[in-house]
Amino acid sequence: MLASCQFHPDLSVDFTDLQNAHGTKFNVLRVQETDLTNSLPYNCFLPDGTPISEYSEAAEPAHSPDGPRRTSSVTGTAIMQEILKYSNQNTAIEIVGTYPSFDGDWNDITLSGKVILPKNGRPKRLILVSHYTVGSNAEAPSNCFSLEGILVKQGYGLIIPDYLGYGVTVDQIHPYLVMMETAFHVTDMYFAVKEWLKAVDRAPLHDDIYLMGYSQGGATTMAVEYLIESAYNDPADSLYIPIHRVFAGGGPYDVKATYERFVNTDTAGYPVAVPLVLQGMIKGNNLNIELSDMMQGWLCDKMDEWVNSKKYTTAQINRLINTRVSHEILTEEAMNQTSEKVAELYKAMTENSVVSYNWQPKASVYIMHSMDDETVPYTNATSAKDRWRNANITYNFGHYGSHVATCVRFLFAVQSLLDQEEKERSIYE
Repeated sequence: MLASCQFHPDLSVDFTDLQNAHGTKFNVLRVQETDLTNSLPYNCFLPDGTPISEYSEAAEPAHSPDGPRRTSSVTGTAIMQEILKYSNQNTAIEIVGTYPSFDGDWNDITLSGKVILPKNGRPKRLILVSHYTVGSNAEAPSNCFSLEGILVKQGYGLIIPDYLGYGVTVDQIHPYLVMMETAFHVTDMYFAVKEWLKAVDRAPLHDDIYLMGYSQGGATTMAVEYLIESAYNDPADSLYIPIHRVFAGGGPYDVKATYERFVNTDTAGYPVAVPLVLQGMIKGNNLNIELSDMMQGWLCDKMDEWVNSKKYTTAQINRLINTRVSHEILTEEAMNQTSEKVAELYKAMTENSVVSYNWQPKASVYIMHSMDDETVPYTNATSAKDRWRNANITYNFGHYGSHVATCVRFLFAVQSLLDQEEKERSIYE
């Protein structure tokens, strides 16, 4: 059964009028009421572009590049049923809007995203979500129901930016894994929405926020934490952002190590990541490298049609690429780790790897990663653990199956941890 999504013009008028009357930076475009009583909406996608309604762990590949998977006895379907039991709030209000920000050259831009609120009452806290890799614009948060949105059932409000290159900026190239630019875009939406929520009398009960993200969103979430703890850390400043806790899963915290894995194993477990990473590093960092220097001509010729058109999900692009052999995707020079152009590329990758920052996370962090992950190599998790050895981080590493299967487990883990916090808090209140 698919959840229904029903537009309510009266709600839209109420929210929009309040927003305009107070002149906040978050400009409401549309409002939608979504029933989450029995299932998730049909327009809800997993990290590989698969609609949640089609998800079955039985379809997951039986082996990873590192050998047989040893998955949990709990299936993906069972976990989804458990997720739906969190029913404190069964109706979500989805608000799509735009907000001002800057691009990598500090030019003014308008970005978009979605706010998801419980229908009844003010949210307990806000969760600032950095979403996982998407291919099609249909998967952008403003155009779908983000999987993380299920946390609204526990009474939380979610802020989920589209990222540059999606939503209202779909005609632009997404600066994939250009960490600090994306981190600024994410926090700019938080500032705009925070102001708007106060104006419409839906401000959260508590000011401190959660940060959350999986896959690309996991690394981006850690970059957002770095930005907040570096630039918005003064309680006396109006821009202060108090962090309650951080949840990061399956993230490419070490971009260079991830690319090296493509080369050294001659295997691209997630083929679409190769053109996305290369284009992101070259375009997003203004490198003096042509995409054709690094990527085979047949794929370069298809970049605008397959990737930059934002018409295809990542699963569809993987099928179009139709190979997981790295040297069939990369040029001979790109496979040569001693070449000058690869050295320039590696420099950009290192600069955009959160584990390379001279920083130890200060907030409490929960990091989850599957040792069987075929999409974001497990070396990212071990790099994070080694780099942040002195931080207050709980690590959950195990044989949890594929990247997608672990995403479902990550969401369930976050729900369980939030529920545990609520129970512990009630004891002392």
